Formats: sequence, C-alpha cells, structure tokens
Amino acid sequence: MGGGDKPLLTVGGKPLLAHILAALHPLPVAISANGDPARFAAFSCPVLDDGAFVGEGPLAGVLAGLDWAAANGHATLLTVPGDTPFIPGALAAALAPAPACAASLGRTHPLVALWPVSWRADLRAWLSRPGPRSVAGFALPRGMRIVDFRMCGDDLFRNLNTPDDVAAARRGVG
Repeated sequence: MGGGDKPLLTVGGKPLLAHILAALHPLPVAISANGDPARFAAFSCPVLDDGAFVGEGPLAGVLAGLDWAAANGHATLLTVPGDTPFIPGALAAALAPAPACAASLGRTHPLVALWPVSWRADLRAWLSRPGPRSVAGFALPRGMRIVDFRMCGDDLFRNLNTPDDVAAARRGVG
C-alpha cells in the first residue's frame, strides 16, 4: 500500500483512525506505532512503541498496550487494528468478559480483542523466546473466547489491506 501508515488513509473524508476513535469513544485510547509519534499528534492519544520487542510483530504492540493499561489502572485492554474502520460501537462490552476476540463471516479476528492485563508476564515471556509470533497461537490456547458477530451481516472487522480494499471502502462510505 505504498509504505505509509494505513491508519492515516482516508475513507469518507476522515482518516481510518478517526473512524476507529469515534467508535471507541469514550474509552481511553493509546496508539501502538513505532517510528515518529508526531504523525499521530492530531489524535491527542499517547503513542506506544514496541520497546524491547520491536520487530516481533503485533503481539509486541499488544504487550505495550497491556503495560500502558496496567500503568493506568485498567484490568483489560481492547485492541483494534488501525486498518479496521468499521468496528461497532460498544465493542468492549460485546467482547466482555476478557479474554475474547471477534469473529465474523467465518473469520476469526484475534487482534480485535479484549485482553486481560494479567496476561502481561506470560506474553512478555512468550515474546522473549524464539518461535512463531501468531496472535491466535498465543491467545487461543490460553482461553481467549471467540465472539461471533454474524448477526451484523457485514464484516465489521475487515482489514483494508490493498488499494482495492480502500477504494471499495471509499465507495461504501461515500
């Protein structure tokens, strides 16, 4: 997709991240991103890097988020990829209790998930060992439930991974 930040691509005249933040409001939000945090300054959210686990994949961002959640007195962390602008409001309530992740149209979305902060130590140890970094491979064996959103009809959790995905989203949003 050109190497830019997908959360900053626009759909419906707004960055994808703005759609996500609107759906998550009024929850406290932090952005997981490596590199210059200034590119997200307009969103007035803390930007978390992967710390010691840069390059270890999305679970490094989950761990950074869990650490942030713990430091701010939260028992859970809701994660949503920055290229999923169609998430429903009240997502955290729909996924509760943690641990749980979303599924729709026959596909599991392990990064659209409600994580218990109590998993921090286990995830830190898991990332410290060599091996695969599959989100589902870590979370599902530890009891993450799958919550099916099939009643919504559309794939609310689809990622915009290609220019065609973005173009289709723009046509659908207007």
